[in-house]
Amino acid sequence: MSHDPHPATQGNRGFEHRDISVAAVMYFILGLAVALFVSYFVVRGVYSYLTHRFDAQQPAVSPLVTNVPSDTRKLPDEYKTDSKSADYEKYLEKNFPQPQLETNERSELDDVRLREEDVLSTYDYVDKNAGTVRIPIDRAMDLLVQRGLPVRAQAADESKSGPQQQNKEKKK
Repeated sequence: MSHDPHPATQGNRGFEHRDISVAAVMYFILGLAVALFVSYFVVRGVYSYLTHRFDAQQPAVSPLVTNVPSDTRKLPDEYKTDSKSADYEKYLEKNFPQPQLETNERSELDDVRLREEDVLSTYDYVDKNAGTVRIPIDRAMDLLVQRGLPVRAQAADESKSGPQQQNKEKKK
């Protein structure tokens, strides 16, 4: 038995003399590729099965709809005519009964926002008989900066002494 604290200096020069075989690495990589290939098709098959099962159990959109398409998430090809390739209003008119409360919530929300913007940024009468008008917010802020905030009229005796005079009297 050697008592040398550094056995690497006795001839093996501090490295492993056995190498890993190239064939083992190639077999591992090949096995990994086959496992990935098989798992891809297994997962795809499971998702396909679940999609078909969901489609079979999906309830009708409305009991009043006469011809329900197989997939209600997409428009049928005959309604893909406009620039966005989805003529939703024509689809609703033909396939859904009246009354249709909302046909396109995005455009309806845009209309509401445009009306609000119009009210907030234009001049108009609120009550023409009373002479009450509405002005844009930017103009109202400009007038407020120019004229200052409105102030209440003070009583006659308070106006003579003023708030600074009253503070001096309290300190005495």
